[in-house]
Amino acid sequence: MRSQGTGGVMNDTAAQPLDGVRVIDLTRLLPGACCTLVLADFGAEVVKVEDPRGGDLMRTLPPQVDGLSVYHRALNRNKRSITLDLRADESGALLDRLLGSADVLIESFRPRTARRLRVSAADVLPRHPRLVHCSLTGFGQSGPYAERAAHDLNFVALAGLFEIDQPGARRGPGLSRGAGRQSCETPHVPHLLVADIGSAWAAAAGILAALFQRERTGSGSSVDIAIHDVAASWLTFPAAAAMLHGTDEPGHLPIDGDAACYNVYATADGRHVALAAIEQKFWRTFCERVGRPDFVAIQFALSEQARLREETAAIFRSRSLADWLSMFADAEVCLAPVNTIGEALADPHLALRGAVTGDGRSMFVRSPIVFGHRGTSPRRDDERLPIEPARPLGADTDDVFRSVGVDDAALARLRSAGVV
Repeated sequence: MRSQGTGGVMNDTAAQPLDGVRVIDLTRLLPGACCTLVLADFGAEVVKVEDPRGGDLMRTLPPQVDGLSVYHRALNRNKRSITLDLRADESGALLDRLLGSADVLIESFRPRTARRLRVSAADVLPRHPRLVHCSLTGFGQSGPYAERAAHDLNFVALAGLFEIDQPGARRGPGLSRGAGRQSCETPHVPHLLVADIGSAWAAAAGILAALFQRERTGSGSSVDIAIHDVAASWLTFPAAAAMLHGTDEPGHLPIDGDAACYNVYATADGRHVALAAIEQKFWRTFCERVGRPDFVAIQFALSEQARLREETAAIFRSRSLADWLSMFADAEVCLAPVNTIGEALADPHLALRGAVTGDGRSMFVRSPIVFGHRGTSPRRDDERLPIEPARPLGADTDDVFRSVGVDDAALARLRSAGVV
């Protein structure tokens, strides 16, 4: 069994991949919380360390339910919450006690702040050589931007991603494009936080790789994740032609919105479908079923795409969404409805896989990696992987510090002094 603080006990019928791994989480806001959520879903005991004067800002962001942000609830399930003022003189000794029992430390302070608080890799690894230290920051530990403040919107802007996924951005980016060729249209604010979420998964991957390395070498290491680097890594595919050939010609795969075979179309009832018939076999099946075999040969003809899109759009406008889904239910053409969030969360396939679950009041989306045990087929088991809601601020402070040898008298004194 793995203790989950005063809220209960998590019973494991089979060991999870990170069972027995303790993670000390000093991060704030989305990227760090998302990273440690993944680790918690893998079975790690995540101890979220928050400022006793209010905790993570994520707790108070609107909208709120029962006085707690829905975002905090979504990102901090299955974690323990303790309070510790890292600026207090006594915090260093307390943090050292925690790190002596831990496998991973993740922090998100800018480099200068991390050094001031004595939580940088250079500060902690000499004292805890088996620890995996992950720094998840905006711009990393080096470079001219290292001390800058920024958020997802800034990283996306700096990385050039606005040129790829915005209205009117219909062609792949090219190295020859300069300021004079940029669109005058103001980009819209992206609703998907690709830099933040991408960096969370990069940090999780880095931590897991470092833990694996420790199993082979016996030594911990530092992991440096820069959100700006992660945002730039999204260019690998859409900017491949530009990076490898110095051209702004579109690539061979029609994924930029120009191609008729890879596009979104309105239906007769005002709904939409997503058609992704890139492979010729899928495109042929689609064309034959809608009575336009003449479309097959011009699937990738650049000069024909505008006409092909218009005629395909007219075809889709002739029937309702339900009609189209019924027509292609037994055919492989890569056609899907454009779901609302509510429809997506109610998808029976996700429910069957346990990807979307709930605790009676709220719904949760689990981390999208499923493990099998002892030769069994990979599956989720809600009894083995229960959801424990986000904990109140500091709810586990006494239990966690007692577990590393801090007695009740010391806890009372530290609490009176505002250290915890």
